[in-house]
Amino acid sequence: MARGIFGTPFVRWFNAAAVGLRNAPVLGRFIADSLVVVRYVGRRSGQTFETPVSIKRSGKDVTIHVMAPDSKNWWRNFLGAGAPITLVDLDGQDRSGHAVANRDDRGRVSVRVKLD
Repeated sequence: MARGIFGTPFVRWFNAAAVGLRNAPVLGRFIADSLVVVRYVGRRSGQTFETPVSIKRSGKDVTIHVMAPDSKNWWRNFLGAGAPITLVDLDGQDRSGHAVANRDDRGRVSVRVKLD
């Protein structure tokens, strides 16, 4: 099966570049409010994973709109009742919360996080 641009090597490169930009001295301060790394435990593997995501905040609520959800698996860990999640270096600290993923009737996926 062909991996295309969403194949593992491209995704790893893109994720590393996104995190690098977030940590860059000049650009980082502009990106840090909307790009964070999420840390979660895989529902099947039990392994801890981290991936950068774009967020929108409203108080203690954070929304992650998953782009191209059918080419990604991470958000499926939060279907149903949801699961714990950590937003790494949000406001200068790791913030834990509970995330729940929803897919609407148009196929769009959002993950809503209630911060602790």
